[in-house]
Amino acid sequence: MIIVTTDFVPGKEVKELKGFVRGSTVQSKHVGKDILAGLKTIVGGEIKAYSEMMNEARQKAIGRMVEDAKGKGANAIITVRLETSNVMANASEIIAYGTAVYVE
Repeated sequence: MIIVTTDFVPGKEVKELKGFVRGSTVQSKHVGKDILAGLKTIVGGEIKAYSEMMNEARQKAIGRMVEDAKGKGANAIITVRLETSNVMANASEIIAYGTAVYVE
């Protein structure tokens, strides 16, 4: 699956639009790690537990978007975007979305 943020795939021609595709996940960390992350905010620096959580969430969302595109017969996704939002305390949603296409 080709995934690009542009509205075209360099060197390929879009033969067919397959439609909007998306994938999302809502992630939260274990309360113990959340307490340690809270302590880290006092001294500053990267909160690795949250960086790892968000990276895992992005990969899941992209994977689900790819599955949606495959189900529509696409071999590429153009204009891909990632967004995040808080859905509740200590939980974030990541959504990946784009336009599924068939390219040659």
